[in-house]
Amino acid sequence: MTTTAAPAGHPAPTAELLFRPEDATHFSLDESTIKDWSLAEDLLRTSPKAWLSTVRADGRPHSQPVMITLAGGLPAFTARPDSVKARNLARDGRVTLTASGPDLDLVLEGRVERAVSAADLDLVAGSLLEKFDWEFPIRDGRPWQPGPDGEIEYAFYLVRPVRGYGYGVDGQTATRWVF
Repeated sequence: MTTTAAPAGHPAPTAELLFRPEDATHFSLDESTIKDWSLAEDLLRTSPKAWLSTVRADGRPHSQPVMITLAGGLPAFTARPDSVKARNLARDGRVTLTASGPDLDLVLEGRVERAVSAADLDLVAGSLLEKFDWEFPIRDGRPWQPGPDGEIEYAFYLVRPVRGYGYGVDGQTATRWVF
């Protein structure tokens, strides 16, 4: 097990091989193939979207692509407060976030928190502006977006990872990060 760099102000995840010899898997058991968390951060920083899976009221999964950014070292995204994903998150904050890139396939399990503090709102708004040139004025503690029929309210969310899995593009290496 190794400890890798952490999101700013957050504990460093412990990195380990996903599989052990007793798992009888074709994945590498060589600890030198453990991926550093920085690869996951790079993917979240550069990937235009990720797939967010939430839990519906009846327990069924709900998956949708979201424009993903990294805000203060945490994955962040936005949604309309009346969307299915936002309603699911208001009831149950457990999520899975997945993204693929040229160096890594990433699966994050965690909990989502709605950004409500002025600092978090400004952090996510600044990150979305920088990455996507997508501006969200903050008014009355909520992000807004101009629309054809007036302003539309949005909500910002931060993902707090609990566990992550990084799969190498070689199809034979896998890392587990525990936060």
